[in-house]
Amino acid sequence: MNTFSSSAETAFALITSLDPMLAGIVVRSLAVSALACVIASGLGLLLGAWLGVSRFQGRGAVLALLNTALALPSVVVGLVVYLLLSRSGPLGFLGWLFSFQAMVLAQSVLVLPVVTALVRQTIEDAEHKHGEQFQSLGAGRFVRSLVLLWDERYALLTVLIAAFGRAISEVGAVMVVGGNIDGYTRVMTTSIALETSKGDLPLALALGMVLLGVVLLLNVLIALLRRWRVVPPHRAVL
Repeated sequence: MNTFSSSAETAFALITSLDPMLAGIVVRSLAVSALACVIASGLGLLLGAWLGVSRFQGRGAVLALLNTALALPSVVVGLVVYLLLSRSGPLGFLGWLFSFQAMVLAQSVLVLPVVTALVRQTIEDAEHKHGEQFQSLGAGRFVRSLVLLWDERYALLTVLIAAFGRAISEVGAVMVVGGNIDGYTRVMTTSIALETSKGDLPLALALGMVLLGVVLLLNVLIALLRRWRVVPPHRAVL
């Protein structure tokens, strides 16, 4: 039996038996990414909606910076957060370095530009379609933002799901600020890197399978939401 087949067999056994170490890493990964997405989505929805309906001097420069932030490598985000949270950094008094909170903060910073940029584009496109109606009603920016956020809720849900996928699949930022401490800050991506380097291929492969399963589920949800956006559920039944 070759290395791949034996590792795959052991990996399946770890998954089906709900191995405690495997389950702990998976739960921790989901918790970090979910909390980071909640924080980033709350801010990103507000910022994106405001940018989508606002017109002000320097808006082009702001959008350029936002689009640049989309391409930031995760290790650079991790480095910045590390410097902020280090003992001599401005947030060092929190004592968050190499902790669950540090990983949540790093992923929030990483995901925030993604949510903001995609929400901004969605809201701006929607306002172009309904601009004359808003103008006739005399609706202000705040009202327009709320109406468009609700009207584009299915599209925005796909944005949030995509943001969660971005968070749970990244490795650089959480490794830098979390330290990859066993049983404390070790998540799926950092564990895969560590276990592969140690030669523990079955555990690394099992975590990879679970991670791929999570990403696949997210893509299925996005596809369903896009379909429901075109054909509302109550019409699809008829």
